[in-house]
Amino acid sequence: MIILKSPEEIDRIRRAGRITAAAVEELMEAVKPGMSTADLDDVAEKRIRGAGAIPSFKGYRGFPATICTSLNNEVVHGIPSQKRLLVEGDLLSLDVGAVWEGYHGDSAVTVFVGSPPSDVAEKLVRVTEDSLEAGIAQLKIGGRLSDVGHAVQQVAEGAGFSVVRDYAGHGVGRALHEDPQISNYGEPGRGPVIKPGLVVAIEPMVNVGTWRTRVLADRWTVVTADGELSAHFEHTIAITDDGPEIVTARSSN
Repeated sequence: MIILKSPEEIDRIRRAGRITAAAVEELMEAVKPGMSTADLDDVAEKRIRGAGAIPSFKGYRGFPATICTSLNNEVVHGIPSQKRLLVEGDLLSLDVGAVWEGYHGDSAVTVFVGSPPSDVAEKLVRVTEDSLEAGIAQLKIGGRLSDVGHAVQQVAEGAGFSVVRDYAGHGVGRALHEDPQISNYGEPGRGPVIKPGLVVAIEPMVNVGTWRTRVLADRWTVVTADGELSAHFEHTIAITDDGPEIVTARSSN
């Protein structure tokens, strides 16, 4: 687990977070029926590079795009494509990362293309965001990181949904993915102690049906095993002496 100690490091994380949040906000405003997911990728890349940053995801382990665009039953890591056109009622998860002077911000949001297709879909999105907020609330100095996953699980499963177990939150900072891994389920009071200087990405992925997933032939796109809807929210949080600071907070929050 890497602990950032200098004010300069924390400031770089903050700057990366602000750039990431601004890209997410612009994407949310741009989403509309008829757009391709590749169009959204272009929007994000221009915003990130225009701010003097670099997309974190592009080229990461061979990933071919700036953002992940996951639709409906796609959980994470969907690849943008000119052939993938948004349709009224789609559920779209947008995952964005930006690196500023060697430090990363990472954030995700799930939105509807037009109106929600069902009450269940609307509830899924609301509960997933609520579970993220519950997890962040557990980032208390002296607490344990498993408290985060326990809180996420309680909210999601308490609403009748399931929490994806194959993918997790993570440390973030000098690398996009660092230790520790932060599961979105489990018992509280376990794992590393939360300390000032720790920076983490908390990212619940919540499904309507089973928590089980599978990976498509493109070797990236993760989908629900039963074809049911999935939602994904994520923030990068720095633990300061005053408590958790959401560095990817959007101005609309």
